[in-house]
Amino acid sequence: MNQLASPPDWASQVDAREAAPDIAATLPMLEVKALCRRFAGVAAVEDIGFRVARGEVTCLLGPSGCGKSTTLRMIAGIERPDSGTVRIDGRPMSGADTFLPPERRPVGMVFQDFALFPHLDVAANVGFGLQGPARQNRGRIGELLERVGLSGHAAKYPHELSGGEQQRVALARALAPRPCLMLMDEPFSSLDHRLRDGVRDAALDLLRETRTTVLMVTHDPEEAMLMGHRIAVMRQGRLIQEGRPDQLYDRPADRGVAAFFSDLNTVEGRVRNGRVQTVLGAFPAFGLAEGSRAEVVVRPQHLVTVEVGGTPARVERARYLGRDSLVETRLEPGGAAMKSRIPGLVLPAPGSLIRLAPRPGSVMVFPDPAD
Repeated sequence: MNQLASPPDWASQVDAREAAPDIAATLPMLEVKALCRRFAGVAAVEDIGFRVARGEVTCLLGPSGCGKSTTLRMIAGIERPDSGTVRIDGRPMSGADTFLPPERRPVGMVFQDFALFPHLDVAANVGFGLQGPARQNRGRIGELLERVGLSGHAAKYPHELSGGEQQRVALARALAPRPCLMLMDEPFSSLDHRLRDGVRDAALDLLRETRTTVLMVTHDPEEAMLMGHRIAVMRQGRLIQEGRPDQLYDRPADRGVAAFFSDLNTVEGRVRNGRVQTVLGAFPAFGLAEGSRAEVVVRPQHLVTVEVGGTPARVERARYLGRDSLVETRLEPGGAAMKSRIPGLVLPAPGSLIRLAPRPGSVMVFPDPAD
Protein backbone atom coordinates (compact mmCIF):
# COMPACT_ATOMS: atom_id res chain seq x y z
CA MET A 1 0.00 0.00 0.00
CA ASN A 2 1.24 3.46 -0.82
CA GLN A 3 2.34 5.65 2.06
CA LEU A 4 0.34 8.79 2.76
CA ALA A 5 2.10 11.83 1.39
CA SER A 6 3.20 14.70 3.59
CA PRO A 7 0.94 17.76 3.44
CA PRO A 8 1.77 19.96 0.47
CA ASP A 9 3.20 23.41 1.01
CA TRP A 10 0.00 25.19 0.06
CA ALA A 11 1.22 28.61 1.23
CA SER A 12 4.12 28.59 -1.22
CA GLN A 13 1.77 27.54 -4.03
CA VAL A 14 -0.58 30.43 -3.23
CA ASP A 15 2.36 32.87 -3.18
CA ALA A 16 3.48 31.63 -6.59
CA ARG A 17 0.01 32.16 -8.03
CA GLU A 18 -0.27 35.64 -6.59
CA ALA A 19 2.92 36.44 -8.48
CA ALA A 20 1.37 35.07 -11.69
CA PRO A 21 -2.41 35.61 -11.47
CA ASP A 22 -2.91 35.02 -15.18
CA ILE A 23 -1.65 31.43 -14.77
CA ALA A 24 -3.90 30.88 -11.72
CA ALA A 25 -6.94 32.02 -13.65
CA THR A 26 -6.37 29.39 -16.34
CA LEU A 27 -5.95 26.48 -13.93
CA PRO A 28 -9.09 24.35 -13.43
CA MET A 29 -10.42 24.22 -9.89
CA LEU A 30 -10.83 20.45 -10.22
CA GLU A 31 -8.84 18.11 -12.44
CA VAL A 32 -9.52 14.38 -12.49
CA LYS A 33 -7.38 11.99 -14.56
CA ALA A 34 -7.77 8.25 -15.24
CA LEU A 35 -9.72 7.66 -12.00
CA CYS A 36 -10.60 4.00 -11.33
CA ARG A 37 -12.36 2.15 -8.51
CA ARG A 38 -13.16 -1.55 -8.33
CA PHE A 39 -15.19 -3.52 -5.80
CA ALA A 40 -14.57 -7.28 -5.63
CA GLY A 41 -12.84 -7.04 -8.99
CA VAL A 42 -15.77 -5.31 -10.69
CA ALA A 43 -15.15 -1.81 -12.05
CA ALA A 44 -17.50 0.79 -10.53
CA VAL A 45 -15.54 3.65 -12.12
CA GLU A 46 -13.22 3.12 -15.07
CA ASP A 47 -10.74 5.66 -16.43
CA ILE A 48 -12.75 8.78 -15.59
CA GLY A 49 -11.19 12.14 -16.48
CA PHE A 50 -12.60 15.69 -16.65
CA ARG A 51 -12.02 19.26 -15.46
CA VAL A 52 -14.21 21.80 -13.67
CA ALA A 53 -13.38 25.46 -14.33
CA ARG A 54 -13.31 28.04 -11.55
CA GLY A 55 -16.70 29.43 -10.65
CA GLU A 56 -18.58 26.94 -12.83
CA VAL A 57 -21.14 24.24 -12.04
CA THR A 58 -20.56 20.82 -13.61
CA CYS A 59 -23.17 18.09 -13.27
CA LEU A 60 -22.32 14.38 -13.27
CA LEU A 61 -25.40 12.88 -14.93
CA GLY A 62 -26.36 9.26 -15.34
CA PRO A 63 -28.66 6.44 -14.19
CA SER A 64 -28.47 4.88 -10.73
CA GLY A 65 -25.45 2.61 -10.32
CA CYS A 66 -23.36 4.20 -13.10
CA GLY A 67 -20.57 5.35 -10.73
CA LYS A 68 -21.51 9.02 -10.19
CA SER A 69 -21.53 8.96 -6.40
CA THR A 70 -18.42 6.78 -6.24
CA THR A 71 -16.61 9.35 -8.38
CA LEU A 72 -17.77 12.14 -6.07
CA ARG A 73 -16.67 10.21 -2.98
CA MET A 74 -13.20 9.67 -4.45
CA ILE A 75 -12.88 13.40 -5.15
CA ALA A 76 -13.97 14.13 -1.57
CA GLY A 77 -11.49 11.62 -0.14
CA ILE A 78 -14.23 9.43 1.39
CA GLU A 79 -13.34 6.65 -1.05
CA ARG A 80 -9.77 5.82 -2.02
CA PRO A 81 -9.26 5.27 -5.79
CA ASP A 82 -7.41 2.22 -7.07
CA SER A 83 -5.61 4.44 -9.57
CA GLY A 84 -5.75 7.89 -11.11
CA THR A 85 -5.24 11.40 -9.80
CA VAL A 86 -7.34 14.19 -8.28
CA ARG A 87 -6.11 17.79 -8.09
CA ILE A 88 -8.08 20.62 -6.46
CA ASP A 89 -6.95 24.22 -7.02
CA GLY A 90 -3.75 22.80 -8.49
CA ARG A 91 -2.96 20.77 -5.37
CA PRO A 92 -2.60 16.97 -5.46
CA MET A 93 -5.27 15.20 -3.38
CA SER A 94 -4.98 11.63 -4.69
CA GLY A 95 -2.29 9.98 -6.75
CA ALA A 96 0.30 7.23 -6.85
CA ASP A 97 1.97 8.47 -3.64
CA THR A 98 -0.64 10.89 -2.34
CA PHE A 99 -3.92 10.55 -0.47
CA LEU A 100 -5.33 13.33 1.66
CA PRO A 101 -8.30 12.45 3.90
CA PRO A 102 -11.56 14.44 3.58
CA GLU A 103 -10.81 16.82 6.46
CA ARG A 104 -7.62 17.99 4.73
CA ARG A 105 -9.27 18.69 1.37
CA PRO A 106 -10.64 22.18 0.60
CA VAL A 107 -14.12 20.88 -0.22
CA GLY A 108 -17.63 21.32 1.11
CA MET A 109 -20.24 18.57 0.78
CA VAL A 110 -24.04 18.56 0.61
CA PHE A 111 -25.64 15.12 0.79
CA GLN A 112 -29.04 13.84 -0.27
CA ASP A 113 -30.17 13.42 3.35
CA PHE A 114 -28.59 16.76 4.45
CA ALA A 115 -26.73 15.01 7.37
CA LEU A 116 -27.50 17.75 9.91
CA PHE A 117 -26.61 17.16 13.55
CA PRO A 118 -29.95 16.71 15.38
CA HIS A 119 -28.55 17.80 18.78
CA LEU A 120 -27.20 21.12 17.43
CA ASP A 121 -29.28 24.17 16.59
CA VAL A 122 -29.15 25.81 13.16
CA ALA A 123 -26.38 28.24 14.09
CA ALA A 124 -24.21 25.48 15.54
CA ASN A 125 -24.79 23.28 12.48
CA VAL A 126 -23.73 26.08 10.13
CA GLY A 127 -20.67 26.91 12.22
CA PHE A 128 -19.57 23.33 12.81
CA GLY A 129 -16.59 23.46 10.42
CA LEU A 130 -15.41 26.97 11.33
CA GLN A 131 -12.14 27.29 13.26
CA GLY A 132 -11.65 31.06 13.54
CA PRO A 133 -12.29 33.38 16.51
CA ALA A 134 -15.79 33.09 17.98
CA ARG A 135 -16.77 36.64 17.03
CA GLN A 136 -15.64 36.13 13.44
CA ASN A 137 -17.50 32.81 13.28
CA ARG A 138 -20.71 34.39 14.56
CA GLY A 139 -20.48 37.00 11.82
CA ARG A 140 -19.97 34.34 9.13
CA ILE A 141 -22.91 32.28 10.44
CA GLY A 142 -25.19 35.31 10.50
CA GLU A 143 -24.14 36.31 6.97
CA LEU A 144 -24.90 32.86 5.55
CA LEU A 145 -28.22 32.46 7.36
CA GLU A 146 -29.29 35.80 5.93
CA ARG A 147 -28.26 34.72 2.43
CA VAL A 148 -30.30 31.52 2.64
CA GLY A 149 -33.30 33.31 4.17
CA LEU A 150 -33.07 31.74 7.64
CA SER A 151 -31.97 34.67 9.80
CA GLY A 152 -34.79 34.06 12.27
CA HIS A 153 -34.12 30.32 12.60
CA ALA A 154 -30.66 30.30 14.24
CA ALA A 155 -31.90 28.85 17.56
CA LYS A 156 -34.14 26.18 16.00
CA TYR A 157 -33.21 22.51 15.73
CA PRO A 158 -33.31 20.47 12.51
CA HIS A 159 -36.53 18.64 13.44
CA GLU A 160 -38.28 22.02 13.68
CA LEU A 161 -37.49 22.88 10.05
CA SER A 162 -39.13 21.90 6.78
CA GLY A 163 -37.22 19.81 4.23
CA GLY A 164 -36.42 22.88 2.17
CA GLU A 165 -35.15 24.76 5.24
CA GLN A 166 -32.96 21.80 6.21
CA GLN A 167 -31.47 21.76 2.73
CA ARG A 168 -30.63 25.46 2.96
CA VAL A 169 -28.97 24.91 6.35
CA ALA A 170 -26.88 22.09 4.83
CA LEU A 171 -25.85 24.39 1.97
CA ALA A 172 -24.91 27.20 4.38
CA ARG A 173 -22.86 24.78 6.49
CA ALA A 174 -20.96 23.55 3.43
CA LEU A 175 -20.25 27.14 2.31
CA ALA A 176 -19.21 28.41 5.76
CA PRO A 177 -15.47 27.49 5.55
CA ARG A 178 -15.28 29.02 2.04
CA PRO A 179 -14.29 25.76 0.29
CA CYS A 180 -12.47 25.82 -3.04
CA LEU A 181 -14.91 23.21 -4.34
CA MET A 182 -18.49 22.28 -3.44
CA LEU A 183 -19.52 18.64 -3.94
CA MET A 184 -23.26 17.95 -4.03
CA ASP A 185 -24.71 14.42 -4.14
CA GLU A 186 -28.35 14.44 -5.34
CA PRO A 187 -28.98 17.40 -2.99
CA PHE A 188 -32.58 18.07 -4.05
CA SER A 189 -33.91 14.57 -4.74
CA SER A 190 -35.54 14.11 -1.33
CA LEU A 191 -37.71 17.23 -1.75
CA ASP A 192 -41.15 17.10 -3.35
CA HIS A 193 -41.44 18.50 -6.87
CA ARG A 194 -42.95 21.89 -6.07
CA LEU A 195 -40.57 22.57 -3.19
CA ARG A 196 -37.57 21.29 -5.14
CA ASP A 197 -37.89 23.89 -7.89
CA GLY A 198 -37.86 26.84 -5.48
CA VAL A 199 -35.05 25.52 -3.27
CA ARG A 200 -32.95 24.61 -6.30
CA ASP A 201 -33.33 28.07 -7.81
CA ALA A 202 -32.36 29.71 -4.50
CA ALA A 203 -29.33 27.44 -4.15
CA LEU A 204 -28.22 28.14 -7.72
CA ASP A 205 -28.52 31.89 -7.16
CA LEU A 206 -26.38 31.66 -4.01
CA LEU A 207 -23.73 29.46 -5.63
CA ARG A 208 -23.40 31.82 -8.59
CA GLU A 209 -23.42 34.90 -6.36
CA THR A 210 -20.51 33.51 -4.34
CA ARG A 211 -18.81 32.18 -7.53
CA THR A 212 -18.51 28.78 -5.90
CA THR A 213 -17.11 25.98 -8.05
CA VAL A 214 -19.52 23.04 -7.91
CA LEU A 215 -19.55 19.38 -8.94
CA MET A 216 -23.06 18.00 -8.54
CA VAL A 217 -24.32 14.45 -8.98
CA THR A 218 -27.83 14.04 -10.40
CA HIS A 219 -29.89 11.50 -12.34
CA ASP A 220 -32.32 14.22 -13.51
CA PRO A 221 -31.43 15.59 -16.98
CA GLU A 222 -33.66 18.66 -16.55
CA GLU A 223 -31.90 19.49 -13.29
CA ALA A 224 -28.50 19.03 -14.93
CA MET A 225 -29.45 21.39 -17.77
CA LEU A 226 -30.84 23.95 -15.33
CA MET A 227 -27.89 23.88 -12.91
CA GLY A 228 -24.85 23.06 -14.99
CA HIS A 229 -22.56 25.20 -17.09
CA ARG A 230 -21.34 21.78 -18.27
CA ILE A 231 -22.63 18.22 -18.02
CA ALA A 232 -20.63 14.99 -17.88
CA VAL A 233 -22.72 11.93 -18.78
CA MET A 234 -21.71 8.61 -17.21
CA ARG A 235 -22.76 5.09 -18.12
CA GLN A 236 -21.58 1.82 -16.55
CA GLY A 237 -18.67 3.49 -14.79
CA ARG A 238 -17.38 5.38 -17.81
CA LEU A 239 -17.59 8.97 -19.00
CA ILE A 240 -19.50 8.92 -22.29
CA GLN A 241 -19.69 12.63 -23.18
CA GLU A 242 -18.90 15.98 -21.55
CA GLY A 243 -19.82 19.47 -22.70
CA ARG A 244 -22.29 22.34 -22.51
CA PRO A 245 -25.98 21.41 -22.07
CA ASP A 246 -26.83 22.52 -25.61
CA GLN A 247 -23.99 20.43 -27.05
CA LEU A 248 -25.19 17.26 -25.33
CA TYR A 249 -28.82 17.90 -26.26
CA ASP A 250 -28.25 18.86 -29.89
CA ARG A 251 -25.16 16.74 -30.66
CA PRO A 252 -25.24 13.66 -28.41
CA ALA A 253 -22.39 11.17 -28.75
CA ASP A 254 -24.77 8.23 -29.18
CA ARG A 255 -28.40 7.25 -28.99
CA GLY A 256 -28.11 6.49 -25.26
CA VAL A 257 -27.04 10.06 -24.47
CA ALA A 258 -29.83 11.41 -26.67
CA ALA A 259 -32.40 9.24 -24.87
CA PHE A 260 -31.30 10.56 -21.49
CA PHE A 261 -32.70 14.01 -22.29
CA SER A 262 -36.11 13.08 -23.76
CA ASP A 263 -38.20 10.37 -25.37
CA LEU A 264 -37.09 9.48 -28.90
CA ASN A 265 -38.74 8.42 -32.13
CA THR A 266 -36.55 5.98 -34.06
CA VAL A 267 -36.78 4.63 -37.59
CA GLU A 268 -34.29 2.41 -39.36
CA GLY A 269 -32.69 3.23 -42.66
CA ARG A 270 -29.86 2.43 -45.01
CA VAL A 271 -27.20 4.71 -46.50
CA ARG A 272 -27.52 5.26 -50.24
CA ASN A 273 -25.67 7.97 -52.15
CA GLY A 274 -24.55 9.63 -48.93
CA ARG A 275 -28.05 9.85 -47.41
CA VAL A 276 -29.98 7.65 -45.01
CA GLN A 277 -33.20 6.54 -46.69
CA THR A 278 -36.14 6.06 -44.28
CA VAL A 279 -39.93 6.19 -44.24
CA LEU A 280 -39.63 9.67 -42.72
CA GLY A 281 -37.50 10.86 -45.63
CA ALA A 282 -33.82 11.00 -46.62
CA PHE A 283 -31.26 12.61 -44.34
CA PRO A 284 -27.48 13.28 -44.45
CA ALA A 285 -25.50 10.19 -43.47
CA PHE A 286 -22.78 12.20 -41.66
CA GLY A 287 -19.95 9.97 -42.85
CA LEU A 288 -21.61 6.55 -42.41
CA ALA A 289 -20.43 3.98 -44.91
CA GLU A 290 -22.37 3.48 -48.12
CA GLY A 291 -24.83 0.60 -47.74
CA SER A 292 -24.62 0.51 -43.95
CA ARG A 293 -27.68 0.48 -41.73
CA ALA A 294 -28.47 3.46 -39.52
CA GLU A 295 -30.92 4.70 -36.93
CA VAL A 296 -32.62 8.04 -37.56
CA VAL A 297 -33.79 9.65 -34.33
CA VAL A 298 -36.05 12.65 -33.76
CA ARG A 299 -37.43 14.00 -30.47
CA PRO A 300 -41.26 14.18 -30.08
CA GLN A 301 -41.20 17.98 -29.87
CA HIS A 302 -39.38 18.09 -33.23
CA LEU A 303 -41.88 15.88 -35.08
CA VAL A 304 -44.63 18.16 -36.42
CA THR A 305 -47.81 17.88 -38.46
CA VAL A 306 -47.71 19.23 -42.02
CA GLU A 307 -50.38 19.85 -44.65
CA VAL A 308 -48.25 18.88 -47.64
CA GLY A 309 -45.52 16.24 -47.88
CA GLY A 310 -44.36 14.39 -44.82
CA THR A 311 -45.23 10.78 -43.97
CA PRO A 312 -48.79 9.51 -43.41
CA ALA A 313 -49.47 8.44 -39.82
CA ARG A 314 -52.59 6.90 -38.23
CA VAL A 315 -53.59 8.50 -34.90
CA GLU A 316 -53.89 6.04 -32.00
CA ARG A 317 -54.52 8.52 -29.18
CA ALA A 318 -54.13 12.22 -28.36
CA ARG A 319 -53.95 13.84 -24.94
CA TYR A 320 -53.87 17.49 -23.88
CA LEU A 321 -51.04 18.18 -21.38
CA GLY A 322 -51.47 21.92 -20.82
CA ARG A 323 -48.67 23.61 -22.71
CA ASP A 324 -48.89 21.08 -25.52
CA SER A 325 -50.61 17.92 -26.71
CA LEU A 326 -49.14 14.43 -26.97
CA VAL A 327 -50.22 12.71 -30.18
CA GLU A 328 -49.37 9.01 -30.59
CA THR A 329 -49.43 7.57 -34.10
CA ARG A 330 -48.18 4.74 -36.32
CA LEU A 331 -46.52 5.47 -39.62
CA GLU A 332 -48.06 4.16 -42.84
CA PRO A 333 -46.33 2.24 -44.30
CA GLY A 334 -44.10 0.40 -41.81
CA GLY A 335 -46.10 0.74 -38.62
CA ALA A 336 -43.37 2.42 -36.55
CA ALA A 337 -44.83 4.00 -33.39
CA MET A 338 -44.31 7.77 -33.17
CA LYS A 339 -44.91 10.38 -30.47
CA SER A 340 -45.35 14.10 -31.23
CA ARG A 341 -45.46 16.95 -28.70
CA ILE A 342 -47.50 19.62 -30.50
CA PRO A 343 -47.92 23.10 -28.97
CA GLY A 344 -51.47 24.04 -27.94
CA LEU A 345 -54.70 22.07 -27.98
CA VAL A 346 -54.30 19.66 -30.92
CA LEU A 347 -56.41 16.53 -30.51
CA PRO A 348 -56.94 14.69 -33.81
CA ALA A 349 -59.48 11.88 -33.52
CA PRO A 350 -58.21 8.32 -33.06
CA GLY A 351 -58.10 6.57 -36.42
CA SER A 352 -57.66 9.78 -38.39
CA LEU A 353 -54.76 10.22 -40.79
CA ILE A 354 -52.24 13.03 -40.36
CA ARG A 355 -48.88 13.77 -41.98
CA LEU A 356 -45.67 14.05 -39.96
CA ALA A 357 -42.27 15.55 -40.75
CA PRO A 358 -39.19 16.35 -38.64
CA ARG A 359 -38.31 20.00 -38.12
CA PRO A 360 -35.36 21.02 -40.34
CA GLY A 361 -32.02 20.31 -38.67
CA SER A 362 -33.54 18.32 -35.80
CA VAL A 363 -32.78 14.78 -37.02
CA MET A 364 -29.98 12.77 -35.40
CA VAL A 365 -28.32 9.86 -37.23
CA PHE A 366 -26.46 7.02 -35.50
CA PRO A 367 -24.96 3.73 -36.73
CA ASP A 368 -27.32 0.80 -36.24
CA PRO A 369 -25.91 -1.11 -33.22
CA ALA A 370 -26.92 -4.40 -34.86
CA ASP A 371 -24.93 -3.66 -38.02
